[in-house]
Amino acid sequence: MKRRLEQIDKSIERYLGQLDSADREEPTIAEAKTTRLKDKIAALQKEMARLKTLEERMLQAPDKQISLTDPDARSMKTRGNGIVGYNVQTAVDTEHHLIVAHEVTNNGSDRGQLSNMAKQARDATAAKDLSAVADRGYFKGEEILACHQVGIEVTLPKPQTSGSQAAGRFGKRDFHYISADDEYRCPAGERLIWRMTTQERGQTLHRYWSSNCPHCPIKVRCTPSRE
Repeated sequence: MKRRLEQIDKSIERYLGQLDSADREEPTIAEAKTTRLKDKIAALQKEMARLKTLEERMLQAPDKQISLTDPDARSMKTRGNGIVGYNVQTAVDTEHHLIVAHEVTNNGSDRGQLSNMAKQARDATAAKDLSAVADRGYFKGEEILACHQVGIEVTLPKPQTSGSQAAGRFGKRDFHYISADDEYRCPAGERLIWRMTTQERGQTLHRYWSSNCPHCPIKVRCTPSRE
């Protein structure tokens, strides 16, 4: 919206400059050119007014979006790029291969859908015990916990989202937690002790490191940070 309004502003400014130069041409030529330029300016001003009206509607919407072709459709972030549409969720009974529950959402991610769809499937089938199987796109700790709290057993693979492993460095599985001492043993054989606790995006993070980290011979395979 902002980009389009800026383009119209520049076009109007350019046409106004052409109007000034038209006054210095032959009267017959100037009149025809002036009429044509004024028509263009009027059309652009009308389009600007239309866009500003749409902008007001857009800003009043809860999610700051409007769709002119389908009022319920929304722009959703998906892997790779964004699409305007819907995210359809389905829960399928593995024995009879029938869809027992479905829902249409405007959320492009599946990560927040697991517990909702599992509960809907349990209600639809009137099952006392339910085992939900999903792909790694549904993996989210809060959703797994929500299923556990209502007695739904969940089976799904954990995604490999570590940027360290993608860069060829050690991953979390390479660090062994020693619960008795609340320490970690790293691939270099060092003991990483608890140093501090922080809060980030509603999660509690415990930080561990060894004093030998800065001088470790395999530090390049561990982290680009100091510790």
